[in-house]
Amino acid sequence: MHTEPLPSSPRADFQHKVFTVSEITREVQAALEDLLPPFWLVGEVSNLSQPRSGHLYFTLKDSQAQIGAVMWRSAAARLRFRLEDGMKVLVRGALQVYPPQGRYQVMVEKIEPKGIGALQLAFQQLQEKLAREGLFDPRHKKPLPFLPDRIGLITSPTGAAVQDMITVLRRRCPGVSVVLYPVRVQGEGAAAEIAGAIDAMNQRGGFDVLIVGRGGGSLEDLWAFNEEVVARAIFASRIPVISGVGHETDVTIADLVADRRALTPTEAAELSVPERSQLLQRLAQCRSALRAALLARVTEARLRLRSCADSYALRHPIDLVHQKQQRLDELFARAALLMQNRLARSREQWLRLGEVLESLSPLKVLARGYSLTLHEKSRAVVRSASQVQAGELLRTLLQSGEIVSRVERIEAGKTPATGRAPG
Repeated sequence: MHTEPLPSSPRADFQHKVFTVSEITREVQAALEDLLPPFWLVGEVSNLSQPRSGHLYFTLKDSQAQIGAVMWRSAAARLRFRLEDGMKVLVRGALQVYPPQGRYQVMVEKIEPKGIGALQLAFQQLQEKLAREGLFDPRHKKPLPFLPDRIGLITSPTGAAVQDMITVLRRRCPGVSVVLYPVRVQGEGAAAEIAGAIDAMNQRGGFDVLIVGRGGGSLEDLWAFNEEVVARAIFASRIPVISGVGHETDVTIADLVADRRALTPTEAAELSVPERSQLLQRLAQCRSALRAALLARVTEARLRLRSCADSYALRHPIDLVHQKQQRLDELFARAALLMQNRLARSREQWLRLGEVLESLSPLKVLARGYSLTLHEKSRAVVRSASQVQAGELLRTLLQSGEIVSRVERIEAGKTPATGRAPG
């Protein structure tokens, strides 16, 4: 009897087959990925890295275990907040095996911060970042013009907010020019449109103030005004920007960066222009104040003119001229007397100095019988016999005339002052 062998079970084949590393890794990959459907996982982020490819690589861990995770660039680009080491998160993903390293990891599709919403966390992170850079600093706030001529509205053309703003502007200041730049105010790409509109209106020029805003909504509805691109466009605007987003309780990044925050779009319109009736009232007050000031000036001028007309100078002009002439004569006489006295004192001083000089003159000595002997060539005074040589010409000055002589002999004798022989 011929019997056929029973077919072997897959497990039996698995036990007897020799696998390559790649083959066994593929078996494990298929088994794990088929075993677990996509799931939610909670853990703490560590070893976070984001290379130039844009993918996110990190580790999820708790107190007893850890598992690798990867989030591809397409999913990472949709993150509203910035992932950081140490952050507690909820992730949704599927288990997969990474064959080159033979390890399993979680392929993450979605990440939510644990304990706080993703949008709220993203708001806080961006607020802290821009605050450090000084975008909220009051020193950078530009003042609003008192009476703008042209206002730019950056908002949705179909929302109720734009109609409210235009109505308020027409009522408060009918003469102001309003230009609408229509943009989307929520949804994908809305932030880029708003930022582009701000840049375009700055390049176009001619606007005195810009109003950026929309009506109320949820945090997600208003999120376009919490995007960094909008914040930086507002900060870079050369035109003052008023932000009026949502309701009174809504605060956006655009509100914090703008030169002026309005609680609602309607209030933004009210802040941009003054009330026409108030302007007319103020104009009437200024007209009355100007009229009163002019009357006061005219009255003051009339009083001064009357005072001048009644003055002595205008009633007796020739007498005033005579008084000035008489005063001039007095000043001339006084000046002449002072000059004579000054000359007399100077003459006396010169006479005294002349007497002193005359008393010191060598001619006075010569008058008493003395003489003064000089070297003929050098005209130096001869004070000692040792200063001359035999045959040298000398010139002797007397009270009357001079004698030129030649030295025949030199004798050493006593000096007239001491009676002793020199030397």
